[in-house]
Amino acid sequence: MYLVVTILEGGAMRHMLVRMIVLCFIMASGATVYAAESGLEPDTLDQQMVLVPAGKFTRGSSHADDEKPVRSIYLNAFYMDKYEVTVGQYARYLKVTDMEEPPDWNIMNQPHHLRRPVVNVTWEDAVNYCKWAGKRLPTEAEWEKAARGTDGRIYPWGNEAPTRLHANYGRKDWDNHQALTPVGSFEAGKSPYGIYDMAGNAWEWVFDWYGNEFYMKGPEKNPIGPARGDTKVVRGGSWLYVPEFLRTSFRFNADPSGQQFGYGFRCAKTP
Repeated sequence: MYLVVTILEGGAMRHMLVRMIVLCFIMASGATVYAAESGLEPDTLDQQMVLVPAGKFTRGSSHADDEKPVRSIYLNAFYMDKYEVTVGQYARYLKVTDMEEPPDWNIMNQPHHLRRPVVNVTWEDAVNYCKWAGKRLPTEAEWEKAARGTDGRIYPWGNEAPTRLHANYGRKDWDNHQALTPVGSFEAGKSPYGIYDMAGNAWEWVFDWYGNEFYMKGPEKNPIGPARGDTKVVRGGSWLYVPEFLRTSFRFNADPSGQQFGYGFRCAKTP
């Protein structure tokens, strides 16, 4: 692309051809080259984080043994991504880093899927993306507080049973990634902090190793899971699962090397 610029110098008219470097223009406007070329969201989506203030919240429930007991837990302030990491965001990451593509990437990386959550990623994939973005995975406690707030609610939106207005769940077929909905689709399903899709759509990797008795034995201030383990915690349920799995206190765990149609993530950040 060229631009003709007319300038005056020493009384003479001079025409200059100035080559427009797309990268510079995009950086100046706060977007990216890849966003301009492929229709991906601008980087502003990456910056949409929500501050979860320092303080106590009610963690756990009486529904399952690994959720017991109900305890008051203190957390320092942290930021949480407002949305799950999307296919479009992950595509930019792969382009810049040349990291390995997840399974079925050619199916996910299509224009009509760019705002849907990326899935088929391992725990390490999620860690690496968040690190590249200047962030980190949330701890399990951070995830639960971001999902339920401080009042001990059952679901991110309250205690009302889930409906199709709240979350994406209970589907039977992945349908080439169309089982997942674009992030931010469920206004009625937001958490108390205005965070979307913390119930359904995609399971979300968190930092912690899973421990069946950790809720009983862990500390009450800024808890982080066991020092070691066999599986990592995933939270929030997914497009495939029943309403029971959408509870804010529901704990699930998975092989950290697993790449499943329902495993995605979002990032957190320390202020």
